[in-house]
Amino acid sequence: MQELFNGILNLQLGNLVMFVIGGVLIYLAIAKEYEPMLLLPIGFGAILCNIPFSSAIGEHGILEILYNAGIRTELFPCLIFIAVGAMIDFTPLLQNPTMLFFGAAAQFGIFSTMMVALLFGYNLKEAASIGIIGAADGPTSIYVALQFADKLVAPISVAAYSYMSLVPIIQPPVIKLLTTRNERLIRMEYKQVNVPKIVKILFPIAVTIIAGLIAPISVALVGLLMFGNLIRESGVLERLSVSAQNELANLVTLLLGITIGSTMQADKFLQVDTLIIMAMGLVAFIFDTAGGVLFAKLLNLFLKKKINPMVGAAGISAFPMSARVIQRIAKSEDPTNFILMQSISANVAGQLGSIVAGGLLLALVPLFF
Repeated sequence: MQELFNGILNLQLGNLVMFVIGGVLIYLAIAKEYEPMLLLPIGFGAILCNIPFSSAIGEHGILEILYNAGIRTELFPCLIFIAVGAMIDFTPLLQNPTMLFFGAAAQFGIFSTMMVALLFGYNLKEAASIGIIGAADGPTSIYVALQFADKLVAPISVAAYSYMSLVPIIQPPVIKLLTTRNERLIRMEYKQVNVPKIVKILFPIAVTIIAGLIAPISVALVGLLMFGNLIRESGVLERLSVSAQNELANLVTLLLGITIGSTMQADKFLQVDTLIIMAMGLVAFIFDTAGGVLFAKLLNLFLKKKINPMVGAAGISAFPMSARVIQRIAKSEDPTNFILMQSISANVAGQLGSIVAGGLLLALVPLFF
């Protein structure tokens, strides 16, 4: 009879705290619609793993099996990259390739946060894993953390996905702090340029070869992203492209979210490290936004045709959310100012830049050990 009450009798304060955290994530997903496909499964996974003697975790638990098969083997993050590649249209970037610089500048948060993590006493691999939160790219964050600091996967994943969903809250105050109203009112001319189909096809192939030769360890990241994009642009695999964008993306995101949530067990998650990582994740996102804005302001010192500095903030990888946030701010300042296409270009560049940055970390950090 006592076995019926084991869960209640062994319930601890930490479990209750994690129930609340899981509930908050579910609330944000449903009530605020912040990345519901991710935060809802993560929140519910956190609840499942904190029920005492839960059959969902442990050696034979379904979530433990999914973790070993999909996360520890890096399968889920890699499959997500195929889906993301199939979703991304690189045409705006190919029409305006100078936006690549903003995709690079907005990765400033990764390396600055690494320095902060080192000051907090983390070793270089752990610091790189924490810094990659600034990529604003959940799968990249998981992939790098698994390579360098698998014990930190849970807080890093939660931080990455949580702050991605909070981009509409994080970016506007940073942008307004660093820009004047006159800068936010800058109009940018947009010219529609026809990009030949052969260029769209050759682009993912060329990027894969170049990135792979520079950093072979990044091939799983860059290669599968570009493979998904090649499926999209080839024009002969429409059904596969649609399946990658929908069925594959939905299924893997669902399993990835609830599996990541299952790692949020109270005894492992409720630690000082978690609070530090969450705080540094926020710093990384702020520095990313600031890096893009300040880089645009620097370029404006030398350019005749000025760039709206807000576009630089769209260089983070949170696609297409960041571009929409930038356009919303521009519209609030001037309802007739449209900088969405430039922001989309920078945002696409950020998606590519985050993966390249992750690949560089994977290639360079081990050289110091």
